[in-house]
Amino acid sequence: LSLYSSPARETKYVENPKTDLEEGVSRLRHVMEPYSAWCQLGLWFVFSALELTGSSRVEADSSLCSGFFSEGYEFLQKPPAGFYPRLGVISFAGIIGLFLARGSKIKKLVYPAALMGIGTSMYYPQQAVAIAKVAGTQLYDWSLQGYIAVEALWKDN
Repeated sequence: LSLYSSPARETKYVENPKTDLEEGVSRLRHVMEPYSAWCQLGLWFVFSALELTGSSRVEADSSLCSGFFSEGYEFLQKPPAGFYPRLGVISFAGIIGLFLARGSKIKKLVYPAALMGIGTSMYYPQQAVAIAKVAGTQLYDWSLQGYIAVEALWKDN
């Protein structure tokens, strides 16, 4: 064995097989691609119309709100790549939720929020996991407090 040379290693790239969930999300993205392009075109039309009329300027007298609005205005002028298509898909999911929630007022609150949450979690999965963990912990705490309250009422009677 030589101290200065190492044996040649044979390496090859092996791609992990896609899971059913990944395949489903991929198919959903391909199906939704024309709609996201349509939403992107609509948003482009709205913002270009606002720029032509000059009404896209944000004016605020309060010094507290002016920083918030100016940051939001700058963000919308120079958004990250793919922001408007994502916004369009998430908004479209909310509109579909309103369309599906005919009848009940509770459905009109739950369906759009749920569909927008699902759409948002497709684009921002890490943030969705973090929010789900916090929400799960809060839900567990509330259910435990409710159980303790019911138990206390039951023992009093």
